[in-house]
Amino acid sequence: MSIQTAKVSVIGGGLAGSEAAWQIANRGIEVVLYEMRPKVNTGAHLGDQLAELVCSNSLGSNLVDRAPGLLKEELRRLNSLVLACAQASAVPAGGSLAVDRELFARTVTQAIEGHAYIQLVREEVTEIPSGPVVVASGPLTSPRLAGSILALTGREHLYFYDAIAPIVDAESIDLTIAFRGSRYQRGERPDGDYINCPLSREQYQAFVEALVSAERINLRHFESNLADGVRAGADVYFESCLPVEVLASRGKNSLAFGPMRPAGIIDPTTGRWPFAVVQLRQDNLAGTLYNVVGFQTNLTFSEQRRVLRMIPGLENAEFERYGQMHRNTFIFSPTVLEPSLQFRGRPDLYFAGQITGVEGYVGNIATGLLAGLNLARYLQGEKPFVLPETTMLGALCHYITHASPADFQPMKANYGLLPPLDAGESVRGKRQRAAVYTKRALSDLERYLNELR
Repeated sequence: MSIQTAKVSVIGGGLAGSEAAWQIANRGIEVVLYEMRPKVNTGAHLGDQLAELVCSNSLGSNLVDRAPGLLKEELRRLNSLVLACAQASAVPAGGSLAVDRELFARTVTQAIEGHAYIQLVREEVTEIPSGPVVVASGPLTSPRLAGSILALTGREHLYFYDAIAPIVDAESIDLTIAFRGSRYQRGERPDGDYINCPLSREQYQAFVEALVSAERINLRHFESNLADGVRAGADVYFESCLPVEVLASRGKNSLAFGPMRPAGIIDPTTGRWPFAVVQLRQDNLAGTLYNVVGFQTNLTFSEQRRVLRMIPGLENAEFERYGQMHRNTFIFSPTVLEPSLQFRGRPDLYFAGQITGVEGYVGNIATGLLAGLNLARYLQGEKPFVLPETTMLGALCHYITHASPADFQPMKANYGLLPPLDAGESVRGKRQRAAVYTKRALSDLERYLNELR
């Protein structure tokens, strides 16, 4: 079998794996996409559809002068399948891109199943196979496959605990207390894209006290599922996705300056910003489910009912899904991956998605796209596709492959990853600086793409 006609294995049917498989197949190369669900469950997923969103239903800001928005715009110009599916299943979310979870997963699954060059196989892969491969097994990589990756890399895996936010039934929200609205009146709906639960200073203080003292779930059951040789130790949380009770324990006002920040939200009963606010974001197109924004948690289910019902407007909340924790695994990408996401020492092996150390849904999609394109280019004898570091995707891949292994942490798209602006370029303020970064990134992306054509 020649290198050009080799059949590619893609391991994992999440955001990254689905995108990688699509990009490879669109270059006329046959792909076998392996997804272990529903035969083997992860403990965090609920269904068997591809690209199921486990945590939030939001893919972050859609505004092009925000880092997630810039990354989305780059993906649009690179013809991302999964981002297109997200846009086709969007629900109102102000300036963000949020989706109906079930519709989104179903749309991606139908696109993959309908592609003539993709074969979807529902079984667990326990070892990295020979031949061209993209490993996009995600943060919940099965223990046996994790052991195979560990043997390949020759290094321990890092890991951290990630958390899922609760979802409530819309009809159980008391709209005589809670109210619709968006920060600074940004949004698609005239009455606002979010449901807001206002808290006075006294209500906020009582809520924080209850949250900090509430019973938490012991995390050891996650450690018992680790493959032999994969390190298990003290709990390590990803700083951008802390459980709400952990954040609350860091200071009495930490939530008021974090997920309960009231800025730009006007309570119609007072005409002023509340002291603190809990926002609920629509989770499906029907508008029957809402998730509690920023409230990923590891409280026991009974404690979640008790404490979250202290929030004004949620006194009688019915929970369709409780928050929970899961162990996320990622590799030492700086020591084993090239910026093309190619594994050092094995040119037909690529990694993509959260297992590489990128964080956030859009980062997973983006690395899946890059790994898929590059494996296809490798098989067709072309140079790897490595974007300029001035682009958000180029900067993100440069970070995960060049960061210091001593303090390597998963990273979301952010402007801090980009090279500084030219010394002679005068900008004022954060938003203007972001706009200049965005303009430079998109210009450099177009220039790079034109050079390849």
